[in-house]
Amino acid sequence: MTTKTIETGANRIMPAAARDVALLAAVMVITLAVELLLAERNYAMIGGGFGVSNALSGPVSILIFAVIVSACHGYVVTLLFLAMRCVHRGLGAPPALFRINFALLVPAAAFGALALKYEVLSYFSDAISFQLIRNLGGGSLFDALLFVLSEGALAAVGVIAGLALYALALRWWLRRGRAAPAEPEIGGLHILPRRLVAAAILLAAALYGANGRPDVRSALARFNAYQLIATSLSLATDFDRDGYSLFSDQTDRWPFDATRYPYALDLPNDGIDQDGLGGDYRIDPRAAQAEAKAGSAPPVLPAKRRNLIIVVLESTRQDVLGRSAGGRAVTPSINALAKAGSSFPAAFSHVGFTTASLKSLFSGQLEPQAGGPSLFRDLKANGYRIGVFSGQPESFGDISEVVGMKSNADVFRDGETLKDQRAFSFAAKGSLLIDGKVLLREFDRNFGRQEDWAQPVFLYFNLQSAHFPYSHPGMEQILPGRPIPRGEINEANRDWTEATYWNAVAQADSQIGALIARLKALGVWDDTLLVVTADHGESLFDDGFLGHGHMLNRQQTHIPLVMNMPGVATAAPIGLDDYRALILRLLGANNAPERDGAKRPVLEYIGTLDSPAQVGIVDPGLKWTIFTLADRSLHFSDVPGSYSYDMIGEQPALKARADRLVAAWEHERWLASLRRSQPAS
Repeated sequence: MTTKTIETGANRIMPAAARDVALLAAVMVITLAVELLLAERNYAMIGGGFGVSNALSGPVSILIFAVIVSACHGYVVTLLFLAMRCVHRGLGAPPALFRINFALLVPAAAFGALALKYEVLSYFSDAISFQLIRNLGGGSLFDALLFVLSEGALAAVGVIAGLALYALALRWWLRRGRAAPAEPEIGGLHILPRRLVAAAILLAAALYGANGRPDVRSALARFNAYQLIATSLSLATDFDRDGYSLFSDQTDRWPFDATRYPYALDLPNDGIDQDGLGGDYRIDPRAAQAEAKAGSAPPVLPAKRRNLIIVVLESTRQDVLGRSAGGRAVTPSINALAKAGSSFPAAFSHVGFTTASLKSLFSGQLEPQAGGPSLFRDLKANGYRIGVFSGQPESFGDISEVVGMKSNADVFRDGETLKDQRAFSFAAKGSLLIDGKVLLREFDRNFGRQEDWAQPVFLYFNLQSAHFPYSHPGMEQILPGRPIPRGEINEANRDWTEATYWNAVAQADSQIGALIARLKALGVWDDTLLVVTADHGESLFDDGFLGHGHMLNRQQTHIPLVMNMPGVATAAPIGLDDYRALILRLLGANNAPERDGAKRPVLEYIGTLDSPAQVGIVDPGLKWTIFTLADRSLHFSDVPGSYSYDMIGEQPALKARADRLVAAWEHERWLASLRRSQPAS
């Protein structure tokens, strides 16, 4: 009788246990498979390719990645399983309802998170982070989300379908009968909580080891379960609460010293190397204060003042100058301007983002503060009549507020004030685009008569035609061919994408030609300084990327700088933060500081000045020195291979370049901190 009872109990228990084990395994496999497919499709982590800077480097890395990502995913799904089971038991719900909820709600939540994640990230490619999204959104995560919500109807359909499926499953369970007798304890699974503790210890050790392999860590960071576990471990091992730990992307080498950690501001002359780079930062405090305040005094211009016009070309590379496409010159107007005036062969943006670039251009600083010095405030104080004609909204990322654009403009026309004229119906700030023909029309209305130039004039034009997707309704086809549809822009269509981009630049060039013709007709050309430049460059799959903000290289940061004034160009590298001082000197100011290229190279960075993913400097001859902070690796554009920062002492010439880079970054950070401590004017 006893044996029969046990056998009967076993027969009754085992099917229930088998069902739950199968359910748990199925949810794990299905959700992980979908996430793997999406991650590989977007990032090509294993095969490498477009948008990948850290592909898994071999079979060992692939194996380590596969084991860890499976373990992390399984661990999180098992925790959800146990949590949901406890909740259902506490509510007295039968096991059948628990199984339905687990089978539907966990995958629905996982797929919903993935849908949002990959819809938002699909445009931004590899070097993605929360900060990168904010930068591309002009500092606003809301704007970055709006940028991609034109395709968000798919998410709504998915939610509706999921709710319908859940309703059908629940109805099936109700019909089957909710009064079924309770099932016994799930055989074997009751010991899971104890095993999960041991698994957590093994996972922590595995993740700590994987942190030393940049390719594995980069691939794992694509996955939600890993991010959840790694974040938890990072919080638990941040012993000194400085934001860095044994599991952060950059391991805290001083886990019990809150004054020393990655990205710590290296305080000068205190004998402590706070950030662990380059030793203690050394500087003359008085010289630093003077440099931080340089340019803050309003410039005084001569009585006879030249007009100033600055034209910024969105996403325009330096190599558009002199280029031909389809047998025609891409930039004939700018080429002629350079021939008669000056062309700077080594001008660079500091970052790959519009907002930070424009702030630097007008303020002369890498990280300007609202109310600080800028060309708009400078020239307003010197009696200029100011006009803004921008194809983008200049409130984007607080550009206008920081540099005093709208508050000092007599005429202000931008992507928001002219939004009824936008080229696309989509209304996110990052996507508003006003055709340059509309801006020229507004110029004619406000500065199209000789009497409009009775006082000196400062005009700022922002031409957006070369912004992704490189064509818009009403754009002229100046070069041979036809524009590529947005949905067909991919690496396989690289040549077509490039041709569309060159035509977009050609349209902007034709509008510059039209502006020059107007200035000559008005009789003000000879008294006008015209500056044509760009906010940053653009990769066109020629470096494995499309867009900007991903890398520090020629495609994404080398920009045109052309003026109609002859004899002022220099072969030395010049950054956007040099423009204000250079322009003021050309207008006759005698108190504009000048860059000493030997002591202060052009600094570039990905992310923010205080916590960049990479920093770099550009030396003459287009030689980049680039430091990736996560793995402390150095790359030199003219030297093959990768070098460890901690071992670079074995290469004296390269170490000198690395030291110069670190010193330049620490110097700019210190200047920015000094400026932040000064009250705004």
